[in-house]
Amino acid sequence: MAEHVILVDADDRQVGLEEKVRCHLPDGRLHRAFTALLFDVGGGELMLARRSPSKMLWPGSWDGTFASHPREGETYASSSERRMPEELGLRCGMEYLFKFEYHAPYKDVGSENEICGTVMGTVDRGAGFEPAAGEISEIRWVSPGELAEDMGRSPADYCPWMLIALHLLDASGPKAAGRHGGILRRWATPEVKARAGEAAAAHLPESRWRLAGCA
Repeated sequence: MAEHVILVDADDRQVGLEEKVRCHLPDGRLHRAFTALLFDVGGGELMLARRSPSKMLWPGSWDGTFASHPREGETYASSSERRMPEELGLRCGMEYLFKFEYHAPYKDVGSENEICGTVMGTVDRGAGFEPAAGEISEIRWVSPGELAEDMGRSPADYCPWMLIALHLLDASGPKAAGRHGGILRRWATPEVKARAGEAAAAHLPESRWRLAGCA
């Protein structure tokens, strides 16, 4: 059966459903998505995942830990908790941080036109991960300094939505800061914000994305 995603307006109100592939064509319609960031509970490093080469958009590019689309009745956090074992073979609680709207083309193949909720969680990097082969081809853990340096050197290697999410980490609300303040302070730095914003500009102008709401 064809997978459907939730169509939304600029205020993230549902206006319908559409087949997933049709929403990712070059003129794809605005729909709801999430990007998930998993951090090591001990050292605070971020798990990055390289997208499978079979992906329609940004194949082989480095993403935040995983990304997908909520189903009807799900929140951004609950949809990521449902999707996590399918992508990584483990579970943990997730925290909603904020959402942003963006529209990024990928060559002449298609585009992402989304209101994207950013969620985060913490895991033990020594846990047994089982990345789904059709989704993820490789994972790696990075510190803020390592990622900032690589984003500056190779911005096209990273997916635009994870770059925007990193740029906006300082927009996370007080609830998330209370639960994950140490990790957020380590990552929401001027250096990471600047490098992520500059790298995002390699994919789309700043006029094509905006902060759409915070927790």
